[in-house]
Amino acid sequence: MLLILQKYATIVLVIKMKINANAKINLTLDVVRRRSDGYHDVEMIMQTLALCDEIEINKTEKGILLSGSGAGLAYDESNLAYRAAQLFFDKSRICGGAQIHIEKKIPICAGLAGGSSDAAAVLTGLNELFGMPLTQGELMETGAKLGADVPFCIMKGTALAQGIGEILSPIVPIADVNVVLVKPDIGVSTPWAYKNLELEKIGHPDTKKAVRCIESGDTGTLWKTCANVFESVVFTHYPIVKEIKESMASCGADLSLMSGSGPTVFGIFENENNAKAAYKFFKEKFKETFLTKNYNV
Repeated sequence: MLLILQKYATIVLVIKMKINANAKINLTLDVVRRRSDGYHDVEMIMQTLALCDEIEINKTEKGILLSGSGAGLAYDESNLAYRAAQLFFDKSRICGGAQIHIEKKIPICAGLAGGSSDAAAVLTGLNELFGMPLTQGELMETGAKLGADVPFCIMKGTALAQGIGEILSPIVPIADVNVVLVKPDIGVSTPWAYKNLELEKIGHPDTKKAVRCIESGDTGTLWKTCANVFESVVFTHYPIVKEIKESMASCGADLSLMSGSGPTVFGIFENENNAKAAYKFFKEKFKETFLTKNYNV
């Protein structure tokens, strides 16, 4: 939508747009090794969901103003979305500004990349508003400075992520499935999860096999192959997460798994009626329960 405002004989063009910031889940998550720089090499299959935050961006002459809904978030310079806007203007060398509002739908601190996705959407949206000065590759490179999940949140779809998560290889989309998300009222620190992960003692998912299953459409074998190494840490300290996973399986989920470092558990249901019944069951017990689908670009 294009608005032309006249004030003191000066014409100011204000361009407004809305963009979705989609959640993600990890169909597999493996920590391969601890690197000398303190980071970890990972190998995981990431999948975008239809559940999303809604972001409205207004192009302005200067400055960054960030606002949003939802408790527990600071809408200031510490927010990833704010930092994404700063990086965009630095990288593109454009003299301009933006007014950004985030309508939160994705639960925070949930292992669903809500903050990373907001940052990705801001980068993508500003790039469109200011005439596409950056290529998608440049956007993803810029996003990697904010967090390992941001490049995938820019790309979206289904992908194999390697390195610290920034090396992405697109995979053919998975057929539409129903996804139930359940986030218990606890928080799990990702640095804590990495610190307590005993790499020499854990089993590792067969990520390459999972990729082959996706490419061949063998979802039956895929669901049996998916795994998340962080479950070994989180389940011990937060038994409620394990209980949700077991209950999800009892509700008929084809796959029940924790996403990221938790605490959210997702269930994939090929049968829509089973998904709706599971959603109703969990919604009565956990406020942050969602029914959605996978999202493919």
